[in-house]
Amino acid sequence: MEYIPAKSIVNRAKDPGWFGAIYNMNIYRGCCHGCIYCDSRSDCYHNTDFDRVKAKTDALRIIRDDLARRAKRGVVATGAMSDPYNPCEAELLLTRNALTLLEAYRFGTAIATKSDLILRDIDILSSIRQTMPAICKITITTCDDELAARIEPRAPSPTRRLAAVEGLSRAGLFTGILMMPILPFLEDNPGNIRDIVARAAGAGARFIYPAMGMTCRAGQREHFYRELEVAFPGQGLAERYQKRYGTRYYCTSPRARALWEVFQEECDRLGLLYSMKEIVAASWQGCESGQLSLF
Repeated sequence: MEYIPAKSIVNRAKDPGWFGAIYNMNIYRGCCHGCIYCDSRSDCYHNTDFDRVKAKTDALRIIRDDLARRAKRGVVATGAMSDPYNPCEAELLLTRNALTLLEAYRFGTAIATKSDLILRDIDILSSIRQTMPAICKITITTCDDELAARIEPRAPSPTRRLAAVEGLSRAGLFTGILMMPILPFLEDNPGNIRDIVARAAGAGARFIYPAMGMTCRAGQREHFYRELEVAFPGQGLAERYQKRYGTRYYCTSPRARALWEVFQEECDRLGLLYSMKEIVAASWQGCESGQLSLF
């Protein structure tokens, strides 16, 4: 494991409306899941060796000091730039110990991951949940294990991720699906959307938050096009993207409107939340007393 310096790890969130998080926490840099579409590969993040996971030096002390300085307690998001449950975490335990610090300083958390290793930390997440939100977000953009193996080659399969959703939900944790990105020309069909919603509901998910498209900017774009040709040889997918989207930052599916209608209809039928405002409100249910005592 390579370690890199950091002055601060728990930082103010740029978008406090995103799952109610007012802070972000990235303990690791880089990711080994190999997802061909990952936005964190973009040049603006200056991470030229993205596929190699690095940990931040003295991370737990820095996180402890950051939390101690925060006068306003709230939800700390993790997983935006690097999966907090990469394979190295099984031995390093940095995410687990960081959650223990969040619990000790009475902060909530909102975790985004593709890994079922999150099941290991049900005990700490359940303890956090007593007073603050503990939002578990599992990314699933297809339930087809074969397709996922092409676009997310080293991530746990969707089957394993859905099992993680079921385990977290059974433990009483507020759990749902990040259905993003839905890749144009590969995943943007009604059958895929219905399948994800149905399987999520069957696993006990409380919410699904979608994006009917993907980001595609400098650095990320070139990598994505190269990997498309490797994963789907002879299908001309990179050329289709180039012709339709050019150098746009956000590549919305040409079927987005119809897919949204299918998505909303299925979520309403199965009782899944998909409005950010409703998701955040629901995440606080059962821990309002903790919120009042803090502020």
